[in-house]
Amino acid sequence: MPRFCSFLLLGTLFAWPVNPQEPASTRKRLLAWGDTVTAFQHDSISHALATIERLGRESGAFETYIRTDSQLITKQPVPAPARNTRNLNYFDAIFYMGTGDSLNERQKKDLMSFIKEDGKGFVGAHTGDDAFFEWPEFGEMIGGYFDNHPWGVFDAPVIVEDPNFPAMKIFPARFTIKDEIYQHKNFSRDKVHVLARLDASKLDFTKPNIHRTDKDFPVAWAKMYGKGRVFYSTFGHADEAWDNPLVQKMYLEAVKWAMRLQGDDVKPGPATAPR
Repeated sequence: MPRFCSFLLLGTLFAWPVNPQEPASTRKRLLAWGDTVTAFQHDSISHALATIERLGRESGAFETYIRTDSQLITKQPVPAPARNTRNLNYFDAIFYMGTGDSLNERQKKDLMSFIKEDGKGFVGAHTGDDAFFEWPEFGEMIGGYFDNHPWGVFDAPVIVEDPNFPAMKIFPARFTIKDEIYQHKNFSRDKVHVLARLDASKLDFTKPNIHRTDKDFPVAWAKMYGKGRVFYSTFGHADEAWDNPLVQKMYLEAVKWAMRLQGDDVKPGPATAPR
């Protein structure tokens, strides 16, 4: 082969895109925010955030920016010495897994405005409601607070209440999943749209720390917060949960819903009859 052709071929090989699925500028943008600071951080956080980033890239629905600090939780210019740093105005939704990072009052106001006034999305995973207990507006936004996990990691019996919601379509009407399921306080069906719950008829109520006398243990819900869409699920305690294709699909579709790529706004109300 002539030397010129060899150089041309070599140049072509190096010029070819390493990843042809590089996110396009028109794709939605997700800020994946995980807690690696508090005593209750989960070992699965890095795997969870990496999984969300992969799902967004492979689906072509959104590009993901992973952060384990709260620097970008602001609408204000990020101060020096940071360079080329985004803020909330750049993103369409937040995926949150953590028990809280310190936010000042300006950041708290900007985060709530991002959802409530700008109509952006918020998706909380597992420890997403195990956070900011001293900040009532966060609990109002997410729909409730963590209140122990009486059964630990177990084979949880689940009933789907809204099979038509985008993030629930992948599940059968009734299924069992091995995960750590939270019970919740400051939670009311008058304020959220429950998507799936534990089957109370199959639970062991001899366990300590069961606080809900109504035996209502949702595992996923959706709600509106002002103009914004909010989703929460308790699934995602360990790495194995994030390797579950059903859990992956649920969170992918939840992020797309929160970004208004699909589905309708929801209204709080009573449980629908399971299929």
